[in-house]
Amino acid sequence: MARAKSLRAIVFVLFFAIGVTAPAQAQQNNMSFFITSVGVGRGGDLGGLEGADLQCQSLAQAAGAGGKTWHAYLSTQGQAEVNAKDRIGNGPWFNAKGVQIASNIADLHNNNKINKETGLDERGMAVKGRGDTPNQHDMLTGTQQDGTAVPGSDDATCSNWTSSTDGGQGSAVVGHHDLIGNSQGPNFWNYSHKTPGFLKRTCSELVAVAFSTALQ
Repeated sequence: MARAKSLRAIVFVLFFAIGVTAPAQAQQNNMSFFITSVGVGRGGDLGGLEGADLQCQSLAQAAGAGGKTWHAYLSTQGQAEVNAKDRIGNGPWFNAKGVQIASNIADLHNNNKINKETGLDERGMAVKGRGDTPNQHDMLTGTQQDGTAVPGSDDATCSNWTSSTDGGQGSAVVGHHDLIGNSQGPNFWNYSHKTPGFLKRTCSELVAVAFSTALQ
């Protein structure tokens, strides 16, 4: 029963901004990290890393942070393997209310301050977690705790973020922004468990999280 409920939960993905490429637009703060408020509407098919980045950039633009280049905190598998930690610059990173959640890559993966109170969306709104309705604490990463790609041939990335196949095909690693919920394993922000298949149902409600590099 608990597993069935997890299939209906909204899943999130992490995004980071990786640099300032144009004069910053008027902003209320120095946001460089957020959980996206909405998904792309195609399940685990985010359009690959490029499509995921575009979704993040679009939401950041609407929130007044479009002057930075935003990248998704996502890994891919296979011959062209990509590590999520290598996509997001060096930090520091701040949420929409200006709270620093990590100072650098090592801090982000070992001593960060990401939790239910600080894991805000691009508008500065709290994201529902365990105990809320609906539970939205799952965040797509396809990533191990250290920010590297999941090894092996078993799918952990929805076919490198190009698939929303239903019927128990495919899977993706998710983390928990509220750091609770998995009674049989870890509850790290970027690594907790794999989705149990039926990705069309699960991933059709996916949203994402974002980070940026040091502000200039």
